[in-house]
Amino acid sequence: MLSTNEKLARLRGTMKACGADACLIPSSDPHLSEYLPGHWQARSYFSGFTGSAGTLALTDGESALWTDGRYFIQAERQLSGSEIQLMRMAQPGVPTVGAWLADKLQDGQTLALDGQVNSQAFVRSLQKAFGSKNITIKDVDLVTPNWQEGRPAIPASQGYLHPVEYTGLSAAQKLDQVRELLRQKGATSLLVTRLDSAAWLTNLRAADIEYNPFALCYVFVSQDAALLFIDASRLPADVLAMLRDNNIEVRGYGEIRSWLRRNDQAQTILADPASVSYALWQELETNPAFTIVEGEEPVQALKGVKNPTEIASLKNAHQKDGAAMVRFQMELEKRMEAGQRTTECDIAAMLRNVRFVQPACIGESFGTIAAYGGNAAMMHYSAQPATCAVLAKKGFLLVDSGAQYLDGTTDITRTYAMGELTDQEKTWYTLVLKSHIGMARAVFLEGCTGGNLDILARSAVWQHGIDYRCGTGHGVGFLGGVHEGPQNLRITNNVKFVPGMTITDEPGIYEEGQVGIRIENELLCVEKMQTEYGRFFGFEPITYCPIDTAPVVVSMLTDEELTWLNDYHAMVEKTLAPLLNKEEQTWLAAKCAPLTR
Repeated sequence: MLSTNEKLARLRGTMKACGADACLIPSSDPHLSEYLPGHWQARSYFSGFTGSAGTLALTDGESALWTDGRYFIQAERQLSGSEIQLMRMAQPGVPTVGAWLADKLQDGQTLALDGQVNSQAFVRSLQKAFGSKNITIKDVDLVTPNWQEGRPAIPASQGYLHPVEYTGLSAAQKLDQVRELLRQKGATSLLVTRLDSAAWLTNLRAADIEYNPFALCYVFVSQDAALLFIDASRLPADVLAMLRDNNIEVRGYGEIRSWLRRNDQAQTILADPASVSYALWQELETNPAFTIVEGEEPVQALKGVKNPTEIASLKNAHQKDGAAMVRFQMELEKRMEAGQRTTECDIAAMLRNVRFVQPACIGESFGTIAAYGGNAAMMHYSAQPATCAVLAKKGFLLVDSGAQYLDGTTDITRTYAMGELTDQEKTWYTLVLKSHIGMARAVFLEGCTGGNLDILARSAVWQHGIDYRCGTGHGVGFLGGVHEGPQNLRITNNVKFVPGMTITDEPGIYEEGQVGIRIENELLCVEKMQTEYGRFFGFEPITYCPIDTAPVVVSMLTDEELTWLNDYHAMVEKTLAPLLNKEEQTWLAAKCAPLTR
């Protein structure tokens, strides 16, 4: 097994052999996905850093890796002992990838990257950073020849239908929506490259990526046709019949580049530089039959707003998930009371045992994060059998988990008091709860964006000089990715909230080596009122699970916050009780009992 430095040395040799002076390896695949099949986990392979977000850059004498605040602690540990310098993104004095490369490369030198896994927008940002320097970008695969054990195969799991009884709309109806938006934007065609968009648009699912029910494919939509680029051998008869019924023609997955290159039908293609790879953009740009209209990919916005059938389905999924969470917590408490040895690694199995028996559950929506004590300060901590912590009757246990149901995708975090807590821990917990309630209670005027709303959660912790290095919340797919946009709760987000959008509400406090606290519900944007001043929106919680009240410092809550918490728990008890047996109902009633001053 090669060390990280030995892998980098081999990479440098191939880099030089192809005439390049630097190379760049992102966390990406040809569909610019967040979660990747093993075939495209090259950044992890070469750097040793396993977080989901990061970019590795390499020159003849130096290497650096950029990642965001979720992974600072993890990256520092995993890069230790290697030559790679950790670049903590968005921190003072830390250059961007482009600025770093621009500083290291000289006029006339060459940067190598794989055009299939870098977006056109990212390549443009590099070119902008290079400025007047004459730096050539070379599209080349340096990864495959340097994957010592052999690069993992490209997945090809069997596709399956997502029935209209859950989705509410057929693929043909969704295609009609897309075509109308194209006409409004002065375009005739659209290249869909994102897997979440392709899944929603075609009502096709598969298991090509762990936790994400997606099939590796592309979709090309014109006014009179739709092409799905996927190997037909993966599609059973009922899927092929559905595609035919919805006027979707199947082409081979590997044909996309040559098809774009050879197509001689004049058309105006709407293309999003942030969604289309550099390699595919070159095919679009060099084909004289194509005129490119740049704009945001419209499927993202369409699927970001759930239709009435999806909303009803999603609520049903969350009710089942809430019942499973009740049974999980009850089992956890019984194990602790009995003195049964329980580790972080046991938590994921306990959750699977209660979730996977729920109707229409097909798996987890991401790897469970079970983090005890100081481990929870790493936002995306992953417990390992050899090192996982043993739970004790003190401190906090953070559990972030979710599931994929045919009727929806769930994502929930609860932080549990395991026993004795310090006053500081109780204060931190109550501040996180106040932040959570601040967003959940929000009422805002039509036109507000995620960037406008983010401060409603952060203000509670900002008043104490505390912040969390991540967004407050993210969109969630519908039998899709657990992180899906275009909406999110982040200062930089400019997407306007509208009724039907769902969002997570998950502020936190993370103190390295001490504690990690997060409380997460999924919220549905709803209309609250309409007055002479306009339409006002707010949120309805659709996560049904008690929030641990044992650590709450009630005196820190305002009357409005206390009322919200008690009302939420009353709603949770009413919603879940019919799904539980008598013992479980009694337990739930105690957990949902109102707090008083």
